[in-house]
Amino acid sequence: MFALGLVLAACTKAEEEVAVYQAVPVGTRDISVTVQAAGSILPDTVVEVKSKASGEILDFSVETGQVVQRGTLLARIDRRVPQNRFNQAEAQLEVARARLKNAEAQYRRSQELFEARAITEQEFETSTLDVANARASVVSAEVELETAKIALDDTEVRAPITGTIIAKNVERGAVISSPVSDVGGGTVLLRMADLSLVQVKTFVDETDIGKLKPGLGASVSVEAFPNRPFRGEVLKIEPQADTIQSVTMFPVLVRIPNTEGLLKPGMNAEVNIAVGNAQGVLAVPNAALRTERDVASAAGVLGIPDADLQVMMEAARAADAPPATASDTGAAKPLDGAPAQPTREQMMAVFQKQRAGGQLTPEEQQILAAARAAMGGRGGRGGNGGNSQDAMFGGKYVVFALRNGTPTPVFVRTGITDLDYSEVKSGLTAQDSVLMLPSASMIESQQQLQQRMSRMGGGLPGQSR
Repeated sequence: MFALGLVLAACTKAEEEVAVYQAVPVGTRDISVTVQAAGSILPDTVVEVKSKASGEILDFSVETGQVVQRGTLLARIDRRVPQNRFNQAEAQLEVARARLKNAEAQYRRSQELFEARAITEQEFETSTLDVANARASVVSAEVELETAKIALDDTEVRAPITGTIIAKNVERGAVISSPVSDVGGGTVLLRMADLSLVQVKTFVDETDIGKLKPGLGASVSVEAFPNRPFRGEVLKIEPQADTIQSVTMFPVLVRIPNTEGLLKPGMNAEVNIAVGNAQGVLAVPNAALRTERDVASAAGVLGIPDADLQVMMEAARAADAPPATASDTGAAKPLDGAPAQPTREQMMAVFQKQRAGGQLTPEEQQILAAARAAMGGRGGRGGNGGNSQDAMFGGKYVVFALRNGTPTPVFVRTGITDLDYSEVKSGLTAQDSVLMLPSASMIESQQQLQQRMSRMGGGLPGQSR
């Protein structure tokens, strides 16, 4: 890409000032937009392993960092008390079953006696009730035995998932008490995490949160592996914002595959979330873009009179308008002898006449049509490819393009933009060049400095002219 030097001269009564501005050709490039944030690595799934049993920990051989499979024995707790309760429940069940057999035998004898009218009906009903109570006692004893068996099994703590031991809360020999009647009861022995997937919890400024959505790709880097980015995607955007140092931020979770186990919980991470990408599109430097409000100050730097600027802006608006048919505008067909490339003076004359409400002649109508074509019309689309999100990016701006060697304001519509360049959706072509001008604030500062120097007599104290 090459650059031209545009020299603009503005003469005053006492001196001649020459300002050089760079003219940059419109070219194609790749533009990527990312949202950057910092965060820390978190496990994707964390499980607290609790013990429902109480007593002394007799065996606790696992260590932090150890990977265990689901069902692996992690700890063994003193089981003497649960074993005694289990044995007692077994004995009570045997007694209940014996009582049931006795009640059933008594019921059969009572039934024979009742049929022989040897006992009363009330005595027979009492026998029937004894059988029912005995059966209920058996069921109750079976439940007690099952409960005792569960308590006995709880003395062996096994891994609920396949994962890594990330924390131990107790050690072998410790005596624990687990009030399982409480909500969430049980003593936490250790914490396990499945580190095959990890997350980065980061905070994104509210000005950028509208660009994000679940599923967007992300690149994560950590200090431990500075030259190795890890790929992930946005998992979730929390609906509730947090205020951090008077800035409104939204928590964003990014999920990352961690099959090699390189990412550890607690690592600091830098996250770059790709929110837009355009490949091989027309682009202009952001320094060339101006809002309509800033056009006048830029034109002053370029030495364009206000009257000429108004005419040129009318031409730019006309070129930016949707193309109209001949029946809509009353334009005549091209006539022989009409100029193919109207001069700047001809264009200004036609636009001034049109703005004043005058009736354009067929020749003037053709000059108007040629002027619109020379201004670039609506322009072409900014290249092929790209998946920029028009709802999030872009806007309408004014650039000063070189048309026939003359700085000319042109309306452009931009697409995806990064810190340096913006995609051109319409208004310019690859044959155009745009002027790199100072910012509006810099122009204003320069003008204020010139005014102060004029009031001082045209120069700084002690400076010869």
